[in-house]
Amino acid sequence: MNAPDPHSQFARDPYPAYAAMRGECPVQAVASGSSGRHSYLVTGYAEARQALGDSRLSKDTAVFFADKGPQRRLHPAVAHTMLASDPPRHTRLRRLVTGAFTSGAVAGLRPFITRLTDQLLDRWSCGSEVDLVAGLAVPLPVLVICELLGVPAEDRPQVRRWSAELFAAGEPARADAASHAVAAYMSGLIASRRSRRGDSLLDRLISACDGEDRLTEEELVSLAVLLLVAGHETTTHFLGNSVLALLRHPAELERLRGDPGMIPRALDELLRFDAPVSTSTFRFSTEAITLGGTEIPAGVPVLVAIGAANRDPDRFPAPDVLNLERDATAHLGFGHGIHRCVGASLAKAEAHIALHAVLTRFPGIRLAVPADRLEWRRTRLVRGLASLPVRL
Repeated sequence: MNAPDPHSQFARDPYPAYAAMRGECPVQAVASGSSGRHSYLVTGYAEARQALGDSRLSKDTAVFFADKGPQRRLHPAVAHTMLASDPPRHTRLRRLVTGAFTSGAVAGLRPFITRLTDQLLDRWSCGSEVDLVAGLAVPLPVLVICELLGVPAEDRPQVRRWSAELFAAGEPARADAASHAVAAYMSGLIASRRSRRGDSLLDRLISACDGEDRLTEEELVSLAVLLLVAGHETTTHFLGNSVLALLRHPAELERLRGDPGMIPRALDELLRFDAPVSTSTFRFSTEAITLGGTEIPAGVPVLVAIGAANRDPDRFPAPDVLNLERDATAHLGFGHGIHRCVGASLAKAEAHIALHAVLTRFPGIRLAVPADRLEWRRTRLVRGLASLPVRL
């Protein structure tokens, strides 16, 4: 599958196309670029949930590409992260990092996130036009994860640029170069932290242990890169997509503004309605399997369309309607199974605080341009806006 043109109808609204595919068959073969090869795309909710938890679908990219020759020049710290691994390696790595994202740890971060949000919104003034993506959705999660990892303030703009380049669809050379740059940066940062320990997440990862088990240097760099990139890229789009959905549904926006206590519950519906992760990360079949009545041979990629699954009417009635009263806790926006997003609680905390602040400080917020003129990011994995001009 090629990344969508950011100006295309599919980029603006992929859900009619997903519905048509799901109506034909919830699991079907699709062309993979111009190679003539095929992947299998999952668009049904039940099938997606099964696929995300099926151990016969491996995430170990090193195994899949081992006999296929060089495909890319991604740095190993980016190509072989915890996300691209299976048990027992995945189980071990996740156990060593999960403690940083417990509900208690995230609760302790909320005052810091609130201060950052207020500082960003203090730059805005009523009656002005601002880009909500550039002014809030990008900097807030970047500042949070960089602060957690101990990335110096002067390095954060460059770290953000590398992260954006890693998701640059259709530009593999650019993404590969960024992977080496960010891995080299994190290696240097880890080395400097070893000589002057603090209390950042990176310091805790350096010291992380489970009995006699510790992270190797390669694993440490890989986890740091993964947390740095995944820790803000999807949250950025979560915020942008959520605000856009509310602005396009004024009755729901008014309901939320009138009762901000609804925001925690509303976050699940916002994630379901327009998930920031459009397609799950790479999986391949280790044996022939049957999914949704479709026979999938061994050794082929299987892509789970999270956005399509979250709009399946068999699971969520009237799925194209944003309904903040809906119980949407079963959405797949954070994945499912052993690979469910480890930072889900942090992402929801950031979104809760940011949405509450925007709605209470700028109750008259509205789109500054027609919705069909908004530009979306050109990427297969994440769905998010390049910018979101709003009038305060």
